[in-house]
Amino acid sequence: MTTIFALLSVIVGFFLLIKGADWLVEGSSSIARRFGISDLVIGLTIVSFGTSAPELLVNIFASLGGNADIAVGNIIGSNISNTLLILGVTAIIAPLAVQKSTVFKEIPFCLLATLVLFFMANDMLIDGYSISELGRGDGLVFMGFFIIFMYYTFGIRKNNVADENGHTEAKISKWLAGGLVLLGLAGLTIGGEFTVRGAVSLAKILGLSEAFIGLTIVALGTSLPELTTSVIAALKGKSDIAVGNIIGSNIFNIFWILGISSVIRPLPFQAAINIDLLVVIGSTLALFVFIHTGRIPRRLFLWWKQKDGHMLSRPEGIMLLSSYVAYIVFVSWRG
Repeated sequence: MTTIFALLSVIVGFFLLIKGADWLVEGSSSIARRFGISDLVIGLTIVSFGTSAPELLVNIFASLGGNADIAVGNIIGSNISNTLLILGVTAIIAPLAVQKSTVFKEIPFCLLATLVLFFMANDMLIDGYSISELGRGDGLVFMGFFIIFMYYTFGIRKNNVADENGHTEAKISKWLAGGLVLLGLAGLTIGGEFTVRGAVSLAKILGLSEAFIGLTIVALGTSLPELTTSVIAALKGKSDIAVGNIIGSNIFNIFWILGISSVIRPLPFQAAINIDLLVVIGSTLALFVFIHTGRIPRRLFLWWKQKDGHMLSRPEGIMLLSSYVAYIVFVSWRG
């Protein structure tokens, strides 16, 4: 790929990502209003599952091909970038107001998913087995937890639906809203592919190493659907979609994607990945603490209409993003 085509691929990719995220947020929000479903549930389900589609496809092909390290590393790396990079950048651009249920239910459930993965993957450490792996039984347990999560989200689907005037009507038709969701998902998928391919080609033309490309450009490129969707949702005042997108993606990644992957073929687990898994646990705990420390300013009470509201503020976003940079530096040093 020549320099011009590589640059054009990046530009077209970014355009599709931005428009795709805009369409996805607009369409899903309209569906939420029309059917009386809260933005939080839309973020936890439709949006998060859609933006996690690349991870799902990568893991299915990795499992079928016997590439266990790719399947496991893809999920752990994705969850780290979701929490530290994407929520960090989003909070810096537009501070995120967070529902009380998210603080005390969804985030703890996300932490539970990571802890379950840690204990199930470490057969050597916990049970003294000769090898550690995620077997088919582990995968079925993961999928069972995911069904429980879906049952929970179905139960809260109508919480905090009404807007300031108590209306829940959709501004556009259901067919247009559904079309926007599909166009948004397509735009995110194609845009991410264009951006990654173009960026990798540019990096190689500039003589950058493959390690640098993988840790920076490709890693960021595969996270662009979640990043652009969360940022645009936050700028539109849809904090529930922005936060729900990330929390839902993290839960979906572990319980559903890893569940399917290990059912397709048992996944050997390398002990060295425990360090990265501990980073996932630590980042989730940090998010839980930061949301508690970032209280909503008094001037926003009327807009938020909850005196017990919480917020992920800009200083905390900077801390999350800085932690991600430190993690990338550590991974580069580790090799």
